[in-house]
Amino acid sequence: MTETTLEAPPAPYRPGPVRYRWTFVEMLVSSLLGIVASLVLSIDAIELAKDPTADLSCNINSVISCGTVGASWQASLLGFPNAFLGLIAEPVVITIAVAALGGVRFPRWFMNAALVVYAIGLAFAYWLFLQAYFVIGALCPWCFLITLTTTTVFMSMMRVALLDNTLNLRPSTWRFVVGWLRAGADTLGVIVIFAVIIGMILLKYGSAIFGG
Repeated sequence: MTETTLEAPPAPYRPGPVRYRWTFVEMLVSSLLGIVASLVLSIDAIELAKDPTADLSCNINSVISCGTVGASWQASLLGFPNAFLGLIAEPVVITIAVAALGGVRFPRWFMNAALVVYAIGLAFAYWLFLQAYFVIGALCPWCFLITLTTTTVFMSMMRVALLDNTLNLRPSTWRFVVGWLRAGADTLGVIVIFAVIIGMILLKYGSAIFGG
């Protein structure tokens, strides 16, 4: 009779130390706001598909109007509402942020791939903003929120990539970049970007926003 050998039980899972906690909190909050905005815009897109003249909740006047933006060809550039992309992308970002806050460290290739994909999303968000501003001539508040949250999520991802040097910067370059990050250069950059965007909106739509 052969004696049965019992294997040792696996070691309990031990997450690593949480790194860049506030950066991932920022990423999580931004992506949660982004998915809410994407959900609202997706519902609005369905309403517009049923009735192009539907009175949406954010149709305040002729220039602050989700309906005007949503009815444009730019709002469905790939053949379906752009908001659907947010419903796909934001859950991934939420998962990354929650996992990182739990101590998970993703491999270099994964973080670099996520950064590249989100950079494309960032460029797309700003293209839509500029189209609404210069071509469509109307402001969609939910789209504006997505522009802001996409910016903060991307900057959070970039901050982690630079601090971890997943981009394989030379040591001297990496130390220089990290020094600027620790001095708050990335935060200042986001503030300047937001200030420019808000300034553009107030310059063009200020009277409509404040009822002048």
